Amino acid sequence: MRTSVNRPPTPDGGDEPAKELSFQEIISIKLIESGEKERLMELLRERLIECGWKDDMKAQCRAFVKKKGRKNVTLDDLIHAITPRGRASVPDSVKAELLQRIQTFLVQASG
Repeated sequence: MRTSVNRPPTPDGGDEPAKELSFQEIISIKLIESGEKERLMELLRERLIECGWKDDMKAQCRAFVKKKGRKNVTLDDLIHAITPRGRASVPDSVKAELLQRIQTFLVQASG
């Protein structure tokens, strides 16, 4: 087998042992394959808009940019500052609804 000067040889696949998937990875794969993940994401978007969370996050972003100055803020700065507040402010009712939908999906998928 000749190797290229520009790229390393392709591994045979037998060099590495097969990796066991975690329960979380298996659930994620099932959600994606079934299309349920996209439906859950859309439900989350709708609920966050309905409860005013999205508008609140916009206001917090604007306040942060105004405080620091438009020229002095990067997207990374904004994400780093706002993400913890955003996650903490998601209403418990929205979290509970999503969790219930995931649990229902898992029960149906296993049966």
